Amino acid sequence: MMFHYQSLAESIKDKIVQGELSAGQKLISLRQFAKLNHVSLNTATRCYELLEAQGFVSVKNKSGYFVNLLKKHQHDADLPQHPDFNASPREISNLELQMEIQQASINSRLIHLGSVQISPNHVPVQAIRKSIQRALKNSKPEDFLYSDKQGHLHLRQALSDHWAEDGFYLSPEDIYISNGCMPALSVMVQTLTEVGDSVIVPTPNFNGQLQLLGSLKRKIVEIPADTQGIDLDSLERAMQQSEAKACLITANFQNPLGFCLSHAEKEKIAQLAAKYQCYVIEDDIYAECSFSLQRPLPIKHWDQDGYVIFCGSVSKSLSSAYRVGWFCIPKSLNALKAQLISKNVSVNTPLQLGLADLIYSRAYRDHLLKLKPKISLQVEQYRDYLFKAFEGIKIGLSQPQGGYALWMQMPTHIDGLALYYYAKQQGINIVPGEVFGEESRYKNCIRLNAGHELSEELKKAIDVLADWVRAQCVV
Repeated sequence: MMFHYQSLAESIKDKIVQGELSAGQKLISLRQFAKLNHVSLNTATRCYELLEAQGFVSVKNKSGYFVNLLKKHQHDADLPQHPDFNASPREISNLELQMEIQQASINSRLIHLGSVQISPNHVPVQAIRKSIQRALKNSKPEDFLYSDKQGHLHLRQALSDHWAEDGFYLSPEDIYISNGCMPALSVMVQTLTEVGDSVIVPTPNFNGQLQLLGSLKRKIVEIPADTQGIDLDSLERAMQQSEAKACLITANFQNPLGFCLSHAEKEKIAQLAAKYQCYVIEDDIYAECSFSLQRPLPIKHWDQDGYVIFCGSVSKSLSSAYRVGWFCIPKSLNALKAQLISKNVSVNTPLQLGLADLIYSRAYRDHLLKLKPKISLQVEQYRDYLFKAFEGIKIGLSQPQGGYALWMQMPTHIDGLALYYYAKQQGINIVPGEVFGEESRYKNCIRLNAGHELSEELKKAIDVLADWVRAQCVV
């Protein structure tokens, strides 16, 4: 659900994009806009301020609001290309490398271009502190006893109400609070599959998910994906032929490719899950990092038969340190409740109540409203600088419409793993494409994080990467 000022802003934005309002044109005054649209001056002000935050208009002192020149990206066609293939169930072969890279991602001595997380400067620390303090002040005596292992009802209700504003509906009774998104995925994989079973994944796929599946001794069936989405024909064949019991999919701003599936594609996946009785474990962790105002709907929205499990957390939209996530099961799996709770790791009550307060106080919505234009601008700045740094080298670079992972494809002879080790020696952390799939399909790729402000230090780190690749092209 959009607030009125947001829908008004969307209408003006559409006119700017379509050229009905040209660069440099002055918008009507706030009072005229309020009168024309039969809204309060406060609503008009919030509308214009939102457009300013998103970069569509600028305010000039004592002159009013003016339309900005839209920047048309000259590199839109330079997207990574990936091979088509047929895959059969196989074990994850690079688990040791996965673990090494995970350790590097938390090494504070490295410049972090690899681990996908937002800058601490984007975390609403004061709002979080106030919410936790209010939650403690208003807590009840029973909140300091062992909590409901499904999660505190107040938070489950808050999440249900929060998602309802975005147009999809989950009952608090179906929500289970977890210690982050990865633990939620782990619980569901262990519950729905057994050791040796296969899980369908698009590839390239988030290396953390592959590491999780490998550590749980599950096999994978890879299906092709690119920056435009998933090959749904391959997905159906895998469901039909591979005997996989589940698939693990991110439909909204997938890591590392950044694609966001259409409504029709999401509905099709829900239908395929029901047709072949293959559970879809949906990792929706990046949905609230959309660059547009409206949060994209999850696959779960189209689940009519109870074969989609909705998982997520606030680690990408709020803070990677705020360890609160969830998994939401259909009522058809209620018989597994005891099993799910026994596998789940409880979250301390103050954090749960603090997040509930952050949601109900509107501080979380306000944070998302401010975060979206920031990360949108950052991603564009990173893309611009990467193309500048790698000038003269043929690269492909993803162009996500949400999230802040960037997938870069280099010339075929460039070894991303060798670049990873070189960068590590220089005090820089990146993630090589080698760990995003099997059969070395992505040896010439790397994933980068655009969640931090593009500082001079990060620019120099990108220059180091580009200089190394340029030297390999000369050899």
